[in-house]
Amino acid sequence: MIRVYAGLALWYGLLSLITFGVYWWDKRAARLGQWRVRERTLHGLALLGGWPGAWLARHWLRHKSRKPSFQAVFWLTVLLNLLLPVALWWARWE
Repeated sequence: MIRVYAGLALWYGLLSLITFGVYWWDKRAARLGQWRVRERTLHGLALLGGWPGAWLARHWLRHKSRKPSFQAVFWLTVLLNLLLPVALWWARWE
């Protein structure tokens, strides 16, 4: 079971780096008036495990931190991600 959690931590770390980079790219594009990353893509990356990187990007880059509809979906992705380790732990004891 330790391997599963270690693999999950590695996955979250890698996806967080990628997600932070995509947020940075989108913030840069917004400033320059260029092509933007779809919100669906940002949420998808967060849902796949990149939510820590998204959270850091929202705070450090001040990107996507004011739009209430974006915030609501973002926090839903966080909740779903936090439920995953609990579900894995629960399944282990069933």
